[in-house]
Amino acid sequence: MGIRDYIISSIFFWLAWVLIPLIMELIPAFFDVFILIKKKYKRKKRERLNFLPIITLIIPVYHSRDTLYECIKAVNDSDYDNSAIQIMLVDNGSDDGSYEVFLQCREEFSDLVMDWMHSKQGKSKALNMALFNATGKYIIHIDSDGILEKHALYNMVEMFERNEDVHCATGTILTRPEYIDQTKNFFMRLIRKVEFFEYCQAFLAGRNFESESNSVFTLSGAFSAFRKSTILKTQLYNTDTVCEDTHITFQVRETLGKKISLCSNAIFFVDPIETMNRLYTQRQRWQQGELEVYHMFDQNKKLGKGGFARNFLIRLIIFDHTFAFPRMIWYFALLTLLALNYPLKLIIVSYALIYFLSFISALNFKFCIEGFLDEFPDLQKYVRRKWYLPILYPLFNFMVFWFRMAGVINSVTGTRSWKTKDMTQEKEEIEKVYNKDMGFLKRFRERARTFVNAENKKSV
Repeated sequence: MGIRDYIISSIFFWLAWVLIPLIMELIPAFFDVFILIKKKYKRKKRERLNFLPIITLIIPVYHSRDTLYECIKAVNDSDYDNSAIQIMLVDNGSDDGSYEVFLQCREEFSDLVMDWMHSKQGKSKALNMALFNATGKYIIHIDSDGILEKHALYNMVEMFERNEDVHCATGTILTRPEYIDQTKNFFMRLIRKVEFFEYCQAFLAGRNFESESNSVFTLSGAFSAFRKSTILKTQLYNTDTVCEDTHITFQVRETLGKKISLCSNAIFFVDPIETMNRLYTQRQRWQQGELEVYHMFDQNKKLGKGGFARNFLIRLIIFDHTFAFPRMIWYFALLTLLALNYPLKLIIVSYALIYFLSFISALNFKFCIEGFLDEFPDLQKYVRRKWYLPILYPLFNFMVFWFRMAGVINSVTGTRSWKTKDMTQEKEEIEKVYNKDMGFLKRFRERARTFVNAENKKSV
């Protein structure tokens, strides 16, 4: 190979392995630094709002007996005036005693206005029913299995009141640090810590970046808020997708042309992931929902305008899906390069470089996260103490990537369902298919063995 050919092949080799991580992770990470500086420069200490408008909290309930009390108590303990809060709990057919918890809360927190509504038609229709009965200026959705940070409601409403161009907003979702630290199993405790960092990165870094260009992909179903006048102009929550929160996000931005933002200082805490099976099904469902919603809007000619440079949705699909299969192949293709006379040292250096770039990206995210959490010193201190998370995050991200890839494959080959198969169930199905397909080989082997044994007996 000549020097010229060697240089050209080297350039293409490193472009393939460095350019993708650079585009997908490093560039957004460094943009977050500028957003952080910009927000800190613009942030001013403001007087508290003189008037707190009525807000309606819609809480879907389904077998929420163990979490509902803590959820409502957090609303009661918030710094938002209880007299300006209407709570609508929409039950989707619970039979576990959730209603008794509601009665207890209504008696204990008597200055909160709470209503119980019955619905057995699924979460989306339950939410739509509540929307038509809401009286607040702002509609806020929270899940029944999480708790609001004390200032979350006020911070969310303040953002709307001071920014008339914002019509919908997502809060910041984080897993509960105290539950993470109480985890007894070392491996799961480590997974939960990295999951906490992932949530921080997704909201305080990723969605902050998206919010600047009105490109937030999903209003989190766990904690999101709307101007009532805006959400009632949509087609409301759609029952044809497992990601109704993503679908309504697209309606507001793509159909109504309204701005969607992140309220980074409105925090809602959820429980950390219970098991690896749960993490696997959760990420698959998110991935399938993302593809479903994009397909639904693309069919209606709502997307695709502006091309790669100007349309973030096209960029997202290309990065998230079009590049997914090449990335999956490339991780293993490096090893095959040994057969093409590439030196082992080059392969090892390539893996190390990919990991290093991912680590630098995670380290940059950690810096941004700590900056965005300056209003919450306890959380900021918690993140700061976890100095090792940027080292582990690329490995966690790599694992989750394969979970999401399973979601892409299942969305193409399977049927839409909220109850996605977990790893154990899929392993059992693979074993069944394998045993069925390879059954003839087993039968052939048994017949051959029987024949050989019979011939051996004859010879004796």
